[in-house]
Amino acid sequence: MKPEVPKERINEEITSARVRLITENGEQMGVVSLSEALKAAEKAGLDLVEVSPNAKPPVCKIINFGHYHYQKERKMRESRKKQHIVQTKEIKFGPNTEEHDFNFKKNNAIKFLKQHNKVKLTVRFKGRQLAHKELGYKVLEKLQEDLKEIAEVDGEPKSEGRTIFITVSPKKDIDRFFAAETEETTIEKVT
Repeated sequence: MKPEVPKERINEEITSARVRLITENGEQMGVVSLSEALKAAEKAGLDLVEVSPNAKPPVCKIINFGHYHYQKERKMRESRKKQHIVQTKEIKFGPNTEEHDFNFKKNNAIKFLKQHNKVKLTVRFKGRQLAHKELGYKVLEKLQEDLKEIAEVDGEPKSEGRTIFITVSPKKDIDRFFAAETEETTIEKVT
């Protein structure tokens, strides 16, 4: 469900007795009575729109309401497109994860961080592995060390039942870091 663009009061819906009037050319006409403002809008063949209802007196503008409303909706759609909703991705490790698997999962974490998502790094224990929680903490410490240039740790490692986890967020300058890195690899290929 998309959010509704708030509609302004137009023409006869305006309740204030006096309004600050702005013409279709953007000229300030000053404070006038509502009836004068409505006559001016009718004369111009446009609508009287209350653009700032909280001002004293309310600000009204003579404009084509349909066009004005369309432009306002379009701006809201554009601003929604530019928003990035941060998701938390989870990557699970074991206390005895082999080097190749560790690097593969670490690269996935880097990929998620590049996309500006948070990453929850979890170490899961099975059976008797729970007796050696220090192995899980070592895995998380190694991950923190490997990701320290591009990620910030959101807190200390937490232990819940058979898991230990930390959450990392991408650093503010992560895009700049990867741009510089790609620049360096391009220079190396040329030489």
